[in-house]
Amino acid sequence: MRIRLTRSGGFAGLTRHAELDTADHPDGAELERLATEAIAAGHPKPPSGVPDGYQYELTVDDHTAHCADPHLTGAQRQLMERLLQEGA
Repeated sequence: MRIRLTRSGGFAGLTRHAELDTADHPDGAELERLATEAIAAGHPKPPSGVPDGYQYELTVDDHTAHCADPHLTGAQRQLMERLLQEGA
């Protein structure tokens, strides 16, 4: 499974990208589970967030969904943190 993430917004307005293929990752099965849950809970268009909050565009294989702070599900937050390797 190929997972791509773009995070934009925040106080500084920076954009970050992350991409990985779960077949090459030691935690591939867990990342696939998180990605499946995260994409299912996402929105087809970017939702409104909060001022200086992050906006996320998540693509799993050929399915794209959007989400925004502070309304991330647990799976979305975990996946974002793992892909960006930081607290999201």
